[in-house]
Amino acid sequence: MRRTSALLGWALCLCASLVAGARDFTEDAEVTLGRVREDGTEPETGAEPGAEFLRCNKAAWRVPGKYLLILRQGTHESHVQRTMRRLQGKAARRGSVLEVLHTYSGAVRGLLVRTSSDVLNLARRLPHVSYVEEDSSIFAQSVPWNLQRLLQPHGGASENGTYQPPNDGALAEVFLMDGSVQSSHRELEGRVRLTDFSSVPEEDGVRLHRQAAQCDGHGTHTAGVVSGSDSGVARGAGVSLVRVLNCQGKGTVSGALAGMEFIRAALRARPAGAAVVLLPFAGALSRSLNAACRDLVAGGALVVAAAGNYRDDACLYSPGSEPEVLTVGAVNSADQLVSQGAGGTNYGRCVDVFAPGDDIISASSDCSTCFTSRSGTSQAAAHAAGVAAVILSSNQNASPLQVLHAMLRYSISNTIDLLSLPEPHRLATPNLVAAMPPAVHTQGALLCRSVWSARSDSADAHRAIARCRRGEEMMGCGSYSPDGARAGESLTVSGGRAECVAGAGGGGVYAVARCCAVAGLRCQVHPSPKPGLDAGCAHPQQQLTGCTSWSEATALTDSRPHHGGRRRCAVGEGVTSHALCCQAPALECLTSENGATGEQVEVSCPSGWTLTDCSAASQYSSTVGTVATGNSCHVRSSAGTDKTAGIAVCCRVRPPEEPDAAPR
Repeated sequence: MRRTSALLGWALCLCASLVAGARDFTEDAEVTLGRVREDGTEPETGAEPGAEFLRCNKAAWRVPGKYLLILRQGTHESHVQRTMRRLQGKAARRGSVLEVLHTYSGAVRGLLVRTSSDVLNLARRLPHVSYVEEDSSIFAQSVPWNLQRLLQPHGGASENGTYQPPNDGALAEVFLMDGSVQSSHRELEGRVRLTDFSSVPEEDGVRLHRQAAQCDGHGTHTAGVVSGSDSGVARGAGVSLVRVLNCQGKGTVSGALAGMEFIRAALRARPAGAAVVLLPFAGALSRSLNAACRDLVAGGALVVAAAGNYRDDACLYSPGSEPEVLTVGAVNSADQLVSQGAGGTNYGRCVDVFAPGDDIISASSDCSTCFTSRSGTSQAAAHAAGVAAVILSSNQNASPLQVLHAMLRYSISNTIDLLSLPEPHRLATPNLVAAMPPAVHTQGALLCRSVWSARSDSADAHRAIARCRRGEEMMGCGSYSPDGARAGESLTVSGGRAECVAGAGGGGVYAVARCCAVAGLRCQVHPSPKPGLDAGCAHPQQQLTGCTSWSEATALTDSRPHHGGRRRCAVGEGVTSHALCCQAPALECLTSENGATGEQVEVSCPSGWTLTDCSAASQYSSTVGTVATGNSCHVRSSAGTDKTAGIAVCCRVRPPEEPDAAPR
């Protein structure tokens, strides 16, 4: 761990005995010096003889024991040396310590000394001394890269470069499941509540003596990223610590479960309010830990988890593998995946979004004014938790799902280079970096995301199933088979929820559901009467948002969506289709098509429209699959295809001021 005294650089600090960390302050909070006694109170005029004593009015910025003795204006340079000798003589006669650290003979004339208060009183009575000023810290005034990154996409940074989110997150509470936190740190003072819960395993005895001083390190840094007064994302959010990690940063699944039960009881006992549960840790896949996370989400809390630092598939770890959890990977200042030696950020379909997680400056447990830099998905998850607190403070009634969709909607897309990942992971990993929503963000917009299943294998009869979160509606369903042996996809309903089911003719296949949310959205599944017959919407108020295609033939041709008077999925001989038919106030849909020769075809939705389904039409051979990324549909065809058409179904909620004139 290295200390730093600036959020973006090195602070100038003249202290040798106290390590002071940098802070980023607005111009309104600039340092001012007042006339004060040594106890910090203002003296009455003439109450004390001798020169004035000035002390920084920010107690945390003071450098005790070091003082500037400034001589009167117009004094000669020789008076500096004369004053120094006189003070050294007086200190020696008293047996007091005095160390002259520097002399000044330019813009000001004077001395910098390290001494005790009794010698300081003598110094104030020396001839030519105009005033004595206690030394204090100064700080670089740049917003650190991670906070700049959150604000830049939507114009949140002010003209003077200060960090100004839409609000400070004060209406949200963040439950932090971590190790200890130094609540007296100036970044966190007054905002951290240390609960009486603690469930941690014994530390390794051999290492305990070396690590005891670092018990607060991870938790203090993480809490600082969430709500630190100068390094935090949501600087008004309250943090409640639930201790589940020991001094070595280790915990147990059983301890985490007990901590979640404590949070569950706390949420039920308090009045309704916005709550975020931050889990900056990862362990092996645990069904019980994932189930406890689902329970918290069902109770109304947004659960944010670190994806893990193993440079691996995040679906192999808990709690990040739980679909109801907001799982966060880490990127650096160039929006690239964080790499840490042999490790690095986890990736894959279980990651929802990435956030800053490299060289993040925040509070250090080394002292109450220290800062340090850390990297990893814990820091990335803390950024996402802070953004969530700001969103919830704008709308305390927002559900965890609504917060997720708001975060995804305003994330930066397609800036991460995912080429280093294996192809299935490269396609399934969301190319999204979290950003702070603007102060006034779009309400009532249709929000969609792609949800990938695990790859099928012989154990599940080569069938893959993708499901949406509770509260989302499935508006599209597709499939992808890396080896091209794709039987297509179909829709089933289980427990009142649609399932996107994909099949393959012997090889592995992924099901890809397009999961969406907007007020009043309701979707139904209408199948083909029999193979070879079209599937269509039954009610005129329904919009066709997606089509599936299933065939036992080796070469599958996707069904083609048709809008207009009869909204239907047109199929070929032997092909079965399901039509996804949805309705919501002012919902309208259209198709966008692009035909090209080659193995890859891309088609995008117009500005203001949201991709709900992605399909392909090929005359001569099958497609490997269709992949929806952001607002674009990518069609991958098998070798030998002459011409392939990519077809995107695009929907939106029509703005109230716009007439109903959308193409059908």
